[in-house]
Amino acid sequence: MSHLISPYGGKLKPLLLRGESLREAIEKAHTLVKVQMTSRERDDLIMMGIGAFSPLDGFMGKRDWKGVCDEMRMADGTFWPIPITLSVDKEIAHSLKEGQEIALLDKEINEVMGIMTIEEKYEIDKGYECKQVFKTDDPGHPGVAKVMAQGEVNLGGPVKVISEGEYPKRFKGVYATPEETRRLFQEKGWKSIAALQLRNPMHRSHEYIAKIALELCDGLFIHQLLGRLKEDDLPSEVRIKCVEVLVDHYFPKDRVVQKGYPLEMRYGGPREALLHAIFRQNYGATHLIVGRDHAGVGNYYGPYEAQEIFDQIPSDTLLIKPLKIDWTFYCYKCKGMASYKTCPHPEEAHLKLSGSVLRKKLASGESIPDEFSRPEVLQILTDYYQARDPKLI
Repeated sequence: MSHLISPYGGKLKPLLLRGESLREAIEKAHTLVKVQMTSRERDDLIMMGIGAFSPLDGFMGKRDWKGVCDEMRMADGTFWPIPITLSVDKEIAHSLKEGQEIALLDKEINEVMGIMTIEEKYEIDKGYECKQVFKTDDPGHPGVAKVMAQGEVNLGGPVKVISEGEYPKRFKGVYATPEETRRLFQEKGWKSIAALQLRNPMHRSHEYIAKIALELCDGLFIHQLLGRLKEDDLPSEVRIKCVEVLVDHYFPKDRVVQKGYPLEMRYGGPREALLHAIFRQNYGATHLIVGRDHAGVGNYYGPYEAQEIFDQIPSDTLLIKPLKIDWTFYCYKCKGMASYKTCPHPEEAHLKLSGSVLRKKLASGESIPDEFSRPEVLQILTDYYQARDPKLI
């Protein structure tokens, strides 16, 4: 009997077809009208396929969309913080009928990823969705820009997933499904597992909060985002190398698991933190580390809004719990990592550590203080930026 936390909704609900069902679906897909997906929609489909978005069974209809925007509740009462939708332009929508099956195409690699039964076609107020989910309709926000670029009509209905795309091969050994991580945690005998959301190179602040979590839990689950990011974010392959070298030199290897998940970043701040918690519960984590400005971008959210939102939902909504960590930094007077909860010294003694600051310094060829990141990590990052721009050498 498993000692792990239950999946969200009680059980995993993977929609990825196997065996004869898969062969039949692939054959059938060739006969269906093909509808192109954006990279975000493709990744949402894959997350449903592997059960990471359990208990969802497809792209949301209008009542679900509105309920999620308004109250973070689907029509059946299921808590869900961000709409999971598929859109097309009006011309394509007009050519499709409710009840019709369509093949879902990844336009980037020209591969059919799944089959959807259209139950509903509906238009939405995209600006309203942005204000509800992102707290802004500013097109400078990358999540807003994605929503505003959607087609005019959403298609709602259940899906059958045919493919995980390029993720399993491209990120072999790192890419993992919830079933795989749960099996791994079970084998290790871990009962309490802290998930560390990661989209930046792992600097000393990440290391510090990760080790706080290791003091409290049986294991650390470093869970890297493998989907598309902003243009100035680092490629996943570089971040993976940074984590590997850090774990090799500065962590007890038997207490850390590094894996990745196939999702595109929305930069949704508080609401995205809740989404991160839901699918980490599906992956088997009991806690989600929520630090300063979790899933944020720019100045759209307060530094601790992603922590506060967990106190604004009913306490029994999620089994997974947030592990709230204050703003961390290197203190020259303490001569080590600290936070506002532990350090009495003034601001001028603090070296603030953030992925965005580190990226800017490396991209411009500035020297990086030794306290900012471990030398092995800095070497990987320096090599990457110098290869990208030889003028930095």
